[in-house]
Amino acid sequence: MHILITGAAGMLGRKLAERLVADGHLGGRPITKLTLQDVEAPPVWGSEETAIFPVAGDIADHVLVEHLLAEKPDLIFHLAALASAGAEAEMDKGYRINLDGIRGLLETIRKANYAPRLVFASTIAVYGAPLPDPIPDEYPAAPLTSYGTAKAIAELLLCDYSRRGFLDGIALRLPTICVRPGAPNAAASGFFSAIIREPLAGKPAVLPVGEEVRTVFASPRSATGFFLHAATLDTEALGTRRALPMPGVSATVGEQLEALRQVAGDKALALIRREPDDGIAQIVAGWPRALEARRARELGFVAEASFAEIVAAHMEDEYDGRPPILD
Repeated sequence: MHILITGAAGMLGRKLAERLVADGHLGGRPITKLTLQDVEAPPVWGSEETAIFPVAGDIADHVLVEHLLAEKPDLIFHLAALASAGAEAEMDKGYRINLDGIRGLLETIRKANYAPRLVFASTIAVYGAPLPDPIPDEYPAAPLTSYGTAKAIAELLLCDYSRRGFLDGIALRLPTICVRPGAPNAAASGFFSAIIREPLAGKPAVLPVGEEVRTVFASPRSATGFFLHAATLDTEALGTRRALPMPGVSATVGEQLEALRQVAGDKALALIRREPDDGIAQIVAGWPRALEARRARELGFVAEASFAEIVAAHMEDEYDGRPPILD
């Protein structure tokens, strides 16, 4: 099986690639080739069973996309994106990457005439306030950001190209992924991870919103599981509704901080500095506070049951269970 991951140098792309190589197979088929695309060449590591090919280039470049699809990969994970705050700050760049990128990818697949499975990383930013609590699966998309708008349009395109038989697509509306390891990105949601990740590493963090702010979370471990499950799912069960809200934990910032305190004590909380940011607060105020995610759960998608489990997953995956602040 040949698998293509766009946006493979990002955190989720790296996690997904590492998992695929470690497993060596997917859906009962051996993974023989892994093509990893990003603006900068993704990291490569040794594998006896899987040939790994990094490709550097812009996902909105049609020549690059034709190159990526020349060998007709069996499975495509489309993760390439300019994150929420970045897309809001740079509208032209955001639409070029987040909308033109997937449109070009879908058109190239159509012209190649071979109908691969395509798993698309969408977002809960396709919703916009005022919102019910929890949001039912049938609730319409009405985004309040350019990032959410591009993702919503991309979902519609994915559904239409799947309906016509050009590909077999599924869009996963990801909750806020937390705790994200590594350096902060341009996402408006980045602080949700920073207020856990940085204190656990003994570093200061900035909290730009109030403790009453609530949204839906899933760990990078769960997100990787979402992608792998979507890759092997019988999409006949989806019908024409190819966009699925993913399950997650509904928690406030205050509940996040309490989960941190239970693990690392008051010394961790003391590293968090409160600096209100009206721009960030306005963006996250329009995000869902809770998702029903009934269809996804019935189809076998699984996430954590509490924010404490998310913190535990971060410590296990990044620090073998014991972060620096506990030493």
